[in-house]
Amino acid sequence: MSENNPIEGRPGIGYFPYEKDKENRILVMGIGNYLMGDEGIGVHLAQRLEKQGCPPNVDALDGGTGGFSLMSYFDEYPVIIFVDATMDGKKPGSISLIKPKFAADFPKTLSVHDVGLKDMVEAVYITGKVPKMYLFTITIAEIKPMTVELSPEVEACIPELISQIEQLAANETFKNDH
Repeated sequence: MSENNPIEGRPGIGYFPYEKDKENRILVMGIGNYLMGDEGIGVHLAQRLEKQGCPPNVDALDGGTGGFSLMSYFDEYPVIIFVDATMDGKKPGSISLIKPKFAADFPKTLSVHDVGLKDMVEAVYITGKVPKMYLFTITIAEIKPMTVELSPEVEACIPELISQIEQLAANETFKNDH
């Protein structure tokens, strides 16, 4: 694989979803705005997974603030793990895992992208094929516009977050039990 071509043979941010059967694969979708400090933790996580290498059955995607443009992934993957920031009052850098089934199960809106994510999840229920979904939220203290830097607390949680994602992926059975 060429160092200059991240697409060759590697799943993840630069990979084309139609190139591979994803019947037994998991998508980690990082959600957030990369230019808003800690609010972009999901995108930072997806990029980190891509750089270090995903587990064998996992693909990483920088979902950014994509909203409805990401709906095709719901048809392709049986399991999607979202990673997003939340302001839930916990200590910054706290990691929580929930199994959302409906838009109402997602945390309170941080910015416009959450409306798109919630709407996208509701639309998936209308269209029929619904993957098993997990949501890792990372608590942040504030949104800092026009910075790509993460706070030390949020940056420090990334290794534990990756470990929890790897453990969840390793234990996933791909049964239709959602």
